[in-house]
Amino acid sequence: MSTPTREVRVRFAPSPTGPLHIGGVRTALYNYLFARRNGGKMILRIEDTDSQRFVPGAEDYINEALAWLGIEIDEGVREGGPYGPYKQSERRDIYREHVKMLLDNGKAYIAFDTPAELEAARAAHPNFQYDASTRGSMRNSLSLPPEEVKRLLDEGAQYVVRFRIEPGRDVAVDDLIRGRVTIKSDILDDKVLYKSADDLPTYHLANIVDDHLMKVSHVIRGEEWLPSAPLHVLLYEAFGWADTMPAFVHLPLLLKPDGKGKLSKRDGDRLGFPVFPLLWTDPKSGDTSAGYRENGYLPEAVVNFLALLGWNPGDDTEIMDMVTLISKFSLEHCSKAGAKFAFDKAKWFNHTYLQALPDDKLADMFVPVLKAHGVDAGAFAPDYIAKAVSLVKSRINFVNDLWDNARFFFVAPESYDPKAVKKRWNAQMSDIMRELAALLQSAPDFGSAALEPAVMQWIADKGYHLGNVMNAFRLTVVGECKGPHMFDITDLLGRDETIRRILRGADTIKPVDEPAV
Repeated sequence: MSTPTREVRVRFAPSPTGPLHIGGVRTALYNYLFARRNGGKMILRIEDTDSQRFVPGAEDYINEALAWLGIEIDEGVREGGPYGPYKQSERRDIYREHVKMLLDNGKAYIAFDTPAELEAARAAHPNFQYDASTRGSMRNSLSLPPEEVKRLLDEGAQYVVRFRIEPGRDVAVDDLIRGRVTIKSDILDDKVLYKSADDLPTYHLANIVDDHLMKVSHVIRGEEWLPSAPLHVLLYEAFGWADTMPAFVHLPLLLKPDGKGKLSKRDGDRLGFPVFPLLWTDPKSGDTSAGYRENGYLPEAVVNFLALLGWNPGDDTEIMDMVTLISKFSLEHCSKAGAKFAFDKAKWFNHTYLQALPDDKLADMFVPVLKAHGVDAGAFAPDYIAKAVSLVKSRINFVNDLWDNARFFFVAPESYDPKAVKKRWNAQMSDIMRELAALLQSAPDFGSAALEPAVMQWIADKGYHLGNVMNAFRLTVVGECKGPHMFDITDLLGRDETIRRILRGADTIKPVDEPAV
């Protein structure tokens, strides 16, 4: 696949009919990577011609989601540009002009069939298709006398404009991933291009006109649009634009993590993962759907994860930031087959990116979590929070996980894990912990490197059970038998706080066969 010879201009053209699905995000990402890799432009066009399905807030959601992910837009509704407007509902005059061009050239015709008449035709003829074999029996400008057509138009009868497809042609679509796909024009119906009821074009006409006028060089979209490509080829020819037709690229589908079929919101609800980039609240029902951002994913991790669903860099590299992805991206390495949505891999990417963050930056991200749990983060020095984060971050997949793994650095335990108490605490353990507290109080150096061998030697000299003593020690300080290296914990907590917790545990914890005081 050679380097493009014309200026690369790609477009992402979502409809504002709801939240942006993660499959749409991947399409936007591949468009962006391809444009940046080839020094081109990224266009965001809002395809809002379906007035019945318009959802308030969806357009803002799309813009916010792309901005969060770092997908930069060069031309669009907000950015402007030389080929605007970039919202289809604002381009009515342009579409009317092009509808007239097709009608004047005999490439399209006006159809007056009512919904009831169309339904009757479908009922009377199984597999009915409005095409060259049936259009003569329907009510349209090809079958009706000219004076009847004029009368209907003068009376304001509602109509649609249909594309006139002639049978007997092989229509070839050259796809940069799938190669040449050829179909017979006989299987295509005379698609509706324009509806007088709302004075708006359908997707097929608006898409072609806008791509041409906005000088789009490559149409990179999902596999589900492949069946419409032959129609679009014929439309380019009908307008006389065949020489400037963009290259088609149909991306593989994102598939269910289990079973067969396309990834859906139901799969996310069933298996517990988001299928939208951001939290979405339905303006009608008030129902909310989870988003990657609100679930604690870093945008870099989401981008890296999505990039590898249907594309590979040609080697074993997995961790790639946006700059690296741009430098490596090529359509040659896009797959034809669908990609299973391995959502657990997204967690792995997030874990990996979190590990790479500087401790102070991760600590800043942890501060709101502390506040949400009632902790006065201002009572702790930034270096203290950063050190606490550094000791536990290898255990987390999300920033919120820091609370479960590091809360004991900020809140002393008020209860103790019953299973650990049962296993590690006997009648003598309270006295042993008081001995340990006395040892720590007199230790000349409370740093981890010096304190650990001193405690180990004390346990050996006393002949105590190492595992029981150290786990009891951890239980008093942490509240359960988990966490990072014990002497790294005490080093950060400091002498006074460590001893205070040990003594409280010695006074509070009772063996399971002994009643609590």
